[in-house]
Amino acid sequence: MAAPGPLRFLRAAAAAASRRWLLSTSPAAGARPGLAAAAGAARPFGLSARAALSSEDKITVHFINRVGDKLTAKGKPGDSLLDVVVDNNLDIDGFGACEGTLACSTCHLIFEDHIFEQLDAITDEEMDMLDLAYGLTETSRLGCQICLKKSMNDMTVRVPEAVADARQSIDMSKNS
Repeated sequence: MAAPGPLRFLRAAAAAASRRWLLSTSPAAGARPGLAAAAGAARPFGLSARAALSSEDKITVHFINRVGDKLTAKGKPGDSLLDVVVDNNLDIDGFGACEGTLACSTCHLIFEDHIFEQLDAITDEEMDMLDLAYGLTETSRLGCQICLKKSMNDMTVRVPEAVADARQSIDMSKNS
């Protein structure tokens, strides 16, 4: 019998020995209950999924917040810097207000030169949002657009002293 609610955990018969499961968010059209009919409808989900990514595989990032405090967090390769801030519940007021949709510049970060040189090319959409950012520098980028790579391990990024957020009429400088 399937678990109640929208999520159903289905045991993959072929992978029973390895204790792998399939996670299905909705039944595939025409699928019999209890079976994942299409690969697109389910993805492998291991019982030890967290254990598969050891602490050695994580990337350490140091954030210098608006008042100069150093906040250290870890993320996995492919995570955006916005993901790292949110997943680690870092205290950076107003950071990522648009949740990474490129509709604000609240995740504006300032990078060290040697890291900035390694970053992927900036898009026109990101450039448009950076034009609205407070304290723009030559090494400014939006954290929602920067994904972690192994070469970024132990990097330090700085949060500008203030944030420009059109949704608010007050300046959030020196609040985090």
